[in-house]
Amino acid sequence: MPLSFATLPVLLLAATPVAPAAPVPPTVPQACAGRDGWSEPTVPQRIFANVWYVGTCGISAILITSAQGHVVIDGGPRDAGGLIAASIVKAGFRLGDVRWILSSHEHHDHAGGIAELQRLTGAKVAATAPNAAVLETGVPAPQDPQSGDLTPFPAVRVRRVLRDGEVLHLGPIAIKAHATPGHSPGSTSWTWRACEGRTCHAMAYADSISAVAAPGYRFTDHPDYVAGFRKALARVASLPCDLVITPHPSASNLFDRLAGKAPLAETGACRRYASQGFAGLQARLASEAKGARP
Repeated sequence: MPLSFATLPVLLLAATPVAPAAPVPPTVPQACAGRDGWSEPTVPQRIFANVWYVGTCGISAILITSAQGHVVIDGGPRDAGGLIAASIVKAGFRLGDVRWILSSHEHHDHAGGIAELQRLTGAKVAATAPNAAVLETGVPAPQDPQSGDLTPFPAVRVRRVLRDGEVLHLGPIAIKAHATPGHSPGSTSWTWRACEGRTCHAMAYADSISAVAAPGYRFTDHPDYVAGFRKALARVASLPCDLVITPHPSASNLFDRLAGKAPLAETGACRRYASQGFAGLQARLASEAKGARP
C-alpha cells in the first residue's frame, strides 16, 4: 500500500529518536546513604529559602546567601574545608562572595577546616570570646570536659569577637549569637529568619548539647560547669525556632527531614532538641553517682 502524505509526518515523528531524560542530581540523604564519615563529601542541597547544606555526610556546615554576600557556619574537620568550598561552588555561588565564617564550638571536628575555608574564600571569622580564644591558637581549652580527647587544629584569625546576644548583619542577613556553653565552654547557637515568598521560618543552628567528656573527667566534680550547662540547655529550649539544624546532622534528624520522611519545620523544634540534652546530662550525672564508667 503506497504511503500517503497524510501518514508521512506521523511516521517521521515516530522515527525521531527521543533524548534520554537528564539525570536528577542526588540529594544529600541519597548521596550519604550508608555513609556518615566526618570527611565524606556529599552534594550541596537547599534546606529552605537562602539556606544551604554544604557540609559532609557526618558534619554540618551551612551557607546563608544574599546579594550582599554570604555567611558560612562551621568548617568541619581539617580535611573538610576544601570539601565545603567545593560544595559552595557546586551550589552555584562564588567563594569570594563569602564574607563571614561563624563557629558553633571550638572542637577539631567543626573548627578544624575553618582556616582552609578562610584561605579559600578570604572571609572574616566571627566568634564569641571563649570560642575565639581557642580558634586563634588551635589548642583545646583545659577547662573543656573533652580536652583530654581533643586534637589541635590549624589556628584561625578571628576578626570580630561577638558578645552574647549580639547580631551580625550582612545585607538582609541578621544572625544572632547565643552563648550556650556545656558541650564546650565556647558553644554558640545562632538564630535568624529566612523567608521564601510568604513562608518564613525562625531558623536555628543550635549547637551540640551532649554531655561528653574525656576519660577521667566527672561532671559531678564541676558543679559550676554543670549549672552553666543546665542554664544553656534552658536557653536552647527557649530559642525562637521552628527549623533547627545541628552541627551533627543526625542529632536533629536533618537528613530524614530533607528527604521528606519527617517534617522539615515544626513548632517547638528547639525545645524538643534541648530535651535530649537535659536527658543526656541527667543520665551522665546518674552514672557518675553510681560510680559507673560513662
